[in-house]
Amino acid sequence: MKQAHFRFYAALNDFLPPEKKGQACVWSFDVSGSVKDMMESLGVPHTEVELIVANGEPVDFDYLVRDGDRIGVYPRFRSLDISQLPHQRPQPLREPRFIADAHLGRLAAYLRMLGFDTLYRNDYHDEDLAQLSVRDRRTVLTRDRGLLKRTVVTRGYCLRNTEPARQLAEVLEHFELVPAIAPFRRCMHCNALLQPVEKEAISDRLLPETRQHYNEFFACPNCARVYWKGSHYRRMQRFIASVLSS
Repeated sequence: MKQAHFRFYAALNDFLPPEKKGQACVWSFDVSGSVKDMMESLGVPHTEVELIVANGEPVDFDYLVRDGDRIGVYPRFRSLDISQLPHQRPQPLREPRFIADAHLGRLAAYLRMLGFDTLYRNDYHDEDLAQLSVRDRRTVLTRDRGLLKRTVVTRGYCLRNTEPARQLAEVLEHFELVPAIAPFRRCMHCNALLQPVEKEAISDRLLPETRQHYNEFFACPNCARVYWKGSHYRRMQRFIASVLSS
């Protein structure tokens, strides 16, 4: 029986059982397979990996693991320049675009509230999510490791938190999105960009109190929802401030 030693670093340990965190994992095998397959068999999705080093040399996902190999697997580096080494993840998109799985509806709404293009439907199957991520060059957001292990998925992130506000803070930090926040420009329900609309054009859809106290309105060209800076707007402003402070 052949053996290889895998060592996962930093946040990649989130995917390992407690007894394997922060130490070398021994993988036994009869037939050499790709480092991607072996790595994912140990629980780490390829979309989380930035750099793989086998016996001191950078390798790609297709590298065939050999008996006695010592393999280090690293997540994205924040403070170390590895630009001259072969990256396993594609280059970041100039404008971040996401697709959220069926269990992340509240997170999708929050991301839209902050202005980020986020596709979401609660009836998407894993195959739909994978194919749409490729077609539209979107990053898959999910807690389903199996979805991220699909070979076709090249951009993805596995959320660690379960509470939507914490998930939002996690995404903002991981993708360094705070400078790109442009709140209240997208419909939180369907993701379309909002457009200014004259009060007279939608006055018949407003409550008398709203007509009396507000003059600036925005409408969704897709689902026709109307937005204005009422009490809900102020609540969302406070929510955004609380998330950023965290």
